[in-house]
This record gives sequence, C-alpha cells and structure tokens, in this order.
Amino acid sequence: MLAERGMTVTELARRVGITHANLSVLKNGHARAIRFSTLAALCEELDCQPGDLMAYRSD
Repeated sequence: MLAERGMTVTELARRVGITHANLSVLKNGHARAIRFSTLAALCEELDCQPGDLMAYRSD
C-alpha cells in the first residue's frame, strides 16, 4: 500500500506521529495491539479502511 502511494515507512511514521520502529512492528505483523487513534491516523494518511490494514489471525 505504501508503494502504491509512493510513500516510505519513514514518511508515513512522521505523518502519523509514531516512531519508525513502532510502524515497522505494525507493518511486520509483530504488534499485539494498536490504538484506535493510530489506526485512524494510518487510514487517514493511506486513504483506506482498517480492514485494508489488518487481518484476523489466531495463534
């Protein structure tokens, strides 16, 4: 999705107001939780819906 929008992880992190490291954790599927405000900010910047960014996975 980042590539489609011509945006880097660093730029998205800056726009959303989170660290590059935290965005990498989210991007790589290693996060255990996400704040609704962060999810909303990501969706706003990427012009997408939460379901475009997340998938349910039972471990």
